[in-house]
Amino acid sequence: MAFTGRVRYLGKLAFDRIRNDRFKHNLLQAIPFWIASLLTGLVAVAYTRLFALAEKGTAYIAHLHLWLFFIVTPVCFLVAWWLVRQFAPYARGSGIPQVMASIELATPKYNGRVNQLLSLRILFIKILSSLVMALGGGVIGREGPTIQVAGSIFRKVNEWLPKWWPKISKRNMIMTGAAAGLAAAFNTPLGGIVFAVEELTRTHISYFKTALFTAVIIAGLTAQALLGPYLYLGYPDMSKLSGSIFFGVVLVAIPAGLGGRLYVEVYTPAV
Repeated sequence: MAFTGRVRYLGKLAFDRIRNDRFKHNLLQAIPFWIASLLTGLVAVAYTRLFALAEKGTAYIAHLHLWLFFIVTPVCFLVAWWLVRQFAPYARGSGIPQVMASIELATPKYNGRVNQLLSLRILFIKILSSLVMALGGGVIGREGPTIQVAGSIFRKVNEWLPKWWPKISKRNMIMTGAAAGLAAAFNTPLGGIVFAVEELTRTHISYFKTALFTAVIIAGLTAQALLGPYLYLGYPDMSKLSGSIFFGVVLVAIPAGLGGRLYVEVYTPAV
């Protein structure tokens, strides 16, 4: 605590020397976003590599004896369930609904509920339980969990700010965390920005901040720089396909798109 207090004190002295008040305010507003986005990118990279190791463990078990899954899979599923139930009940599921709920509840009145949805405990249990599930052969991905993990990081960075720091909207911080997590998990910085724009336009145009968008870009580029570029659905080889296949694609895509739109219209009012 003495070390962090000293760092905060020295930081305050440094920023007090800046004469341009507007520049100082904007810089102080941006720094938490940048720090949280860098942490998000690094955690997303570590999570991705750990997830890959868990999948290799599953392949190794399959290589030894397939019948081992009759033991390993139930044990892993029970351990993952116990971790979530015992230490962080709101770490269950994909993590995306929890983040969306946190964005809506980001007010002083519901601060306790948001703490249940986004926290360091959620971060660790989310990662650990999903790794155990993946090791057991569970059909689980890291993308949804990464978004909840990122939201937890951004919220915690916001909570760590000293009292003299300019106030930052908790809702914008969590929303940016979700966008940064999306950018880091799916290797889509632009996708994260689109998500941020969609969420911001629900409030007011004045909430558009350069720091917010740069934070999303930093998280996505950090993950991309360390992991390299990749496509979420892989690299399909279409060199041996004839052009006639696109007619079938169109015939499937149109009813699928219309069905998705109908599902959203029916489902959204019930949320």
